Amino acid sequence: MGKNRSHELSDAIEEMIAVGKFPPGTHLDETALAAQFEVSRTPIREALIQLASMGLVVIRPRRGAVVAEVSARQLVEMFEVMAELEAMCCRLAARRMTPEDQQRLLAAHEACRTACTAGDADDYYAKNEVFHQSIYAGSHNLFLQDQTRALHRRLRPYRRLQLRVRDRLGASLAEHQGVVDALIQGDGELAATRIRDHIMVQGQRFADLIASLSQIRAIAA
Repeated sequence: MGKNRSHELSDAIEEMIAVGKFPPGTHLDETALAAQFEVSRTPIREALIQLASMGLVVIRPRRGAVVAEVSARQLVEMFEVMAELEAMCCRLAARRMTPEDQQRLLAAHEACRTACTAGDADDYYAKNEVFHQSIYAGSHNLFLQDQTRALHRRLRPYRRLQLRVRDRLGASLAEHQGVVDALIQGDGELAATRIRDHIMVQGQRFADLIASLSQIRAIAA
């Protein structure tokens, strides 16, 4: 029961980090979190240790837990690896997706379209997660799925920030359409190229992300 509770708390705190309620650099006070979730400090401590193992939290001696901060260079490096992992998923998914997998992908894409049309960035972020997860699942490679999901979780707060840039929802949806078309056609290399371009942060997209990051760090401070 204790383990299950700490996992539930870990998921809840991870979600709060992902949606920006706990920006990078925020001190996570065990006592305050215990009061918020109406539990003792023990499962909170266990949850923070779990988050630290995923790289989302840093636990410092005598200073407690802090939401992990990532430098601009680290961020670029992580997105580079993310782009390659998702490209690998696409190459495999183009060959291995079942008709049911393709239907799940198309349904996820339409859900993104609905959120985009409504201009709802938070809803699009949630539907975007499902879209990418459907590609990972379509690879039918469990080890690759695990590795890709782990880095996806680590980058969730930053991927969400990308979607808050002006006109990014429409651009993201158009990029999704290109990936979907290539996957349905069974063209793994084209799908890989398109998902890589979709994920990579470079040029203006990188500048926008760093600007957004600076804003939330200022708020956290």
